[in-house]
Amino acid sequence: MRSIQVVNVRWFNATAWYGMYLSRLLRESGHEVLVLGLPGTLSARKGEEWGLPMRLLDLNTATPWGIASLHGKLKRLVREFRPDVVNCHRGESYLLWGLIKKELGGFRLIRTRGDQRLPKANLVNRWLHNDVSDAVITTNSPMTRHFRDVFKVPKNKLHQILGGVDTDTFHPDPAARTRIRAELGYGDGNFVVGLLGRFDRVKGQHELIRAVARLHAQGMKNIRLLLLGFDSATPESTVRGWITEHGIDSITAITGKRPDIAACLNVLDLGVVASLWSETIARAALEIMATGVPLISTDVGVMPDLLEPGALFAAGDVDGLEQGIRAVATEPGLAESLLEVQGRRMADLSGRDFLTQTLAVYEDAP
Repeated sequence: MRSIQVVNVRWFNATAWYGMYLSRLLRESGHEVLVLGLPGTLSARKGEEWGLPMRLLDLNTATPWGIASLHGKLKRLVREFRPDVVNCHRGESYLLWGLIKKELGGFRLIRTRGDQRLPKANLVNRWLHNDVSDAVITTNSPMTRHFRDVFKVPKNKLHQILGGVDTDTFHPDPAARTRIRAELGYGDGNFVVGLLGRFDRVKGQHELIRAVARLHAQGMKNIRLLLLGFDSATPESTVRGWITEHGIDSITAITGKRPDIAACLNVLDLGVVASLWSETIARAALEIMATGVPLISTDVGVMPDLLEPGALFAAGDVDGLEQGIRAVATEPGLAESLLEVQGRRMADLSGRDFLTQTLAVYEDAP
């Protein structure tokens, strides 16, 4: 099968990862793929690092002459590459793809919605999703319900695929746990809580710092905090300021950018997703779960699709986060219970399952 994956995302965020990882899986399975990206962006750079066939175009242009030029380039690309499927992971050039499908035909048009913004159900969007697209793929239940209940997308066209995780990279590794805990100075009796994610207000590092500080002040002297992240919208200096303000410098470590993050996840006794919103794909959550680390999370985005209700707390609820950490650290068998449920969930979230589900949509689309 020949597919064009349209990944016009400036950052290498979860949406870009979803499209790029899918492209990699398709190529590894013998399918021909062309990835369209934006020039000079982090996501395009990551695609090139992964060895993906890239074509960089100004897919987000908004000027009349830019749109006219892009329309011509995309038509020529379709004639040259002859795709069976075009999958748009972002919406900026989606209307053009709809018009080209009507003009040229010959390929199935798929819209994958992995962002947090629910699309407006105006006439153009209804036409694109209901009449022009051959299928709509969503990455979480709130988006699925929106297309089902508001857009009235037919059941046979609407598919929820949560994504997948590379279990060859992310998996339990006792040797890595021993090695990196020693590197970071953790003893056998330390209870290490960690959050994987760039430094950004949305990720909830501040809330986690406050919860850990409270537990430490209340007498949980064995608790340790590991932030697996780096500068982004929030500078590391700001995060370190929060740590100092709450008096937990001595029990907190920040990894920064490391090539062995998969190994570092094995250090954790508990993973936390503290995000205040978003998490419509939750790449970090999947990676923590695949590593065999119990996970608790806010109830945003896709997280209720991944975790049982007892592992969830409200976004921004520091009290709920504090209670969740304390429960896992002190209640016998709770960590094992969380892992048992997560293990069953992970059975459907490997890269292999992600690819199989997506190919089924590609092949079954009218």
